[in-house]
Amino acid sequence: MRFVDEFRDPAAARKLLGAIESLANEGSRQEHFKFMEVCGGHTHTIYRHGIEHLLPENVELVHGPGCPVCVIPMGRVDDAIWLAQQQDVTFTCFGDMMRVPGSNGSLLDAKANGADVRFVYSPLDALKIAVDNPDKQVVFFAIGFETTAPSTAVTLVRAQQLGVKNFTVFCNHVTIVPPIKAILESPDLRLSGFLGPGHVSTVVGTRPYRFVPAVYGKPLVVAGFEPLDILASIVMLLRQIRDGRCEVENQYSRVVPDDGNPAALSLMSKVFALRPHFEWRGLGFISQSALRLRDELADFDAEQRFALPGVRVADPKACQCGEVLKGVLKPWECKVFGTACTPETPIGTCMVSPEGACAAYYNFGRLHREAASLSGQVAGA
Repeated sequence: MRFVDEFRDPAAARKLLGAIESLANEGSRQEHFKFMEVCGGHTHTIYRHGIEHLLPENVELVHGPGCPVCVIPMGRVDDAIWLAQQQDVTFTCFGDMMRVPGSNGSLLDAKANGADVRFVYSPLDALKIAVDNPDKQVVFFAIGFETTAPSTAVTLVRAQQLGVKNFTVFCNHVTIVPPIKAILESPDLRLSGFLGPGHVSTVVGTRPYRFVPAVYGKPLVVAGFEPLDILASIVMLLRQIRDGRCEVENQYSRVVPDDGNPAALSLMSKVFALRPHFEWRGLGFISQSALRLRDELADFDAEQRFALPGVRVADPKACQCGEVLKGVLKPWECKVFGTACTPETPIGTCMVSPEGACAAYYNFGRLHREAASLSGQVAGA
């Protein structure tokens, strides 16, 4: 396939759905299959195209902790807002972090109250601001999985080469394998397999996921982001289960090499080290699940330059983002979903980020079970 419309071909989709129906209902005992899509990009494809309601009733998709904005705990957001409010600081971040709620407002609120907060398209944009404004301390709020960490690493190497003294990074990069382990060890959820993350895998490859079948006995298929990618990956998972196989397969091979991106991985190893532990929204503290700057780059570490409050803050009691991130709840089961919590007035991160599950449900009309079912009937018509 060469063009996007080929990955949305209705005839090909019907053929894949027929294969899913056949595989899911083989044998005399109808088994219930529950697959977790780890990546928020998969969630949005599933709900934009109504895929979840085209599947047989015994094939269920649940959402995992693959939204990089959603997993940042409230205490780290509060630290970011504190940094933005410091004198002579220009605080920079990606646009979707601007509206993430802390315990007392967001970065957008801090900007409205006079803080110099700017959204940028890349950390290199933040570095340019620092070079152009030597009288300001410029901080970049680095977030994301291994997908975005290489761009932060490139920027830090460049800052070191230029000898920039007024640029630091507030590092909140996280890694994909530890939360998958945490999900597998959670007593709240029983899964049949995983749709593995596509974007992260372009960097790390498929090898890091081998522990999923080897240790936990669950198949994993790295999936692309078009509708036919999702359907083909579900077929691959069901075939593994039917055949009694349990392995890592790569449906997204047109983009993801099994060994990942060696140049990016090498650069990351030179710039970052693993943190002993890091707090995840909904999952608590997970050992060695996040990155920090290496000691030799301490001059560029905002946590070294500034005395951050570092206070752990609990999520609002009404918000159930944690349960959504673990796949325990569907967004419409949250008490405030679609009422007090909307994209215009978000209470939790899952409603803010373009990759958040709650935003996907809300934006594509899945406000409750009945609306979701009607939406699915329309999509399948």
